[in-house]
Amino acid sequence: MTRLDFDALRHARAAHPERIGEILASRTRRDLIQGDGRLFIVAADHRARGALGVRQDATAMANRYALLESLATALSRPGVDGVLGTPDIIDDLALLGLLDDKIVVGSMNRGGLWGSSFEMDDRYTAYDIDKIKRDRLDFAKNLVRINLEDAGSLATLEATALAVSEAAAAGIPIMLEPFMSSWVDGRVKNDLTADAVILSIAIAEGLGNSSAYSWLKLPVVADMARVMAATTLPTLLLGGDPVGDQTETFDSWRNALELPGVRGLVVGRSLLYPSDGNVEAAIDTAAELVHGA
Repeated sequence: MTRLDFDALRHARAAHPERIGEILASRTRRDLIQGDGRLFIVAADHRARGALGVRQDATAMANRYALLESLATALSRPGVDGVLGTPDIIDDLALLGLLDDKIVVGSMNRGGLWGSSFEMDDRYTAYDIDKIKRDRLDFAKNLVRINLEDAGSLATLEATALAVSEAAAAGIPIMLEPFMSSWVDGRVKNDLTADAVILSIAIAEGLGNSSAYSWLKLPVVADMARVMAATTLPTLLLGGDPVGDQTETFDSWRNALELPGVRGLVVGRSLLYPSDGNVEAAIDTAAELVHGA
């Protein structure tokens, strides 16, 4: 387990909050595409949407310090290119000195709180493009759940289109994570059939006044070859909710990573909270899938 100076972190937040901006302004950055051209990003933006559960543990992500330790372990491993988070996560990681030479992805819309009546109206309550540029982050990310029977989706689509346009104007790559969704027994459920993912791609990649800087973040589903034939945008695969056998999950990622257009993985809970508790081993296995031995 990576040991971090949480006393210094708490002191800086209370006494010297300006240090966050200073660190972000001076951190060492890297090219987005380098080496083999593939990316392995660790995701940690779930908490801000009220999603704290992993498998059967509804509060698995509640302990902030345990999460930061797992993120520090992940970022220390070879083959991990960067991290995705909301401002609170990115600011903590900056104060802990963990962001140099890493791709930093700012998560934007966290307003569609998990389990809420307004979940489909997924407003932009975290980063915006101006602040991603201010903090010299490398990438933007948004969640685009589309429910054809819920008017809240229209507000999400309109806000996303604006974010895509602003990202293109600023020259900042933006990662769109689309789903076709519906209400099932009072909960939002994403449709993970190939046809639904293809439809979500068609809608999401047309958002904004330019697609020059648009990327996709897609689930691994059956018939991924047909899914990837639906787009020319660079694509990263998401890990999704950690369910089932981890070996089978790794095998599905391995097969999908071989498809044209797939550039890597963006995975969070299944690697930061593996069923056997061994974060380092889970991260190293995923890194090998993305970058090879």
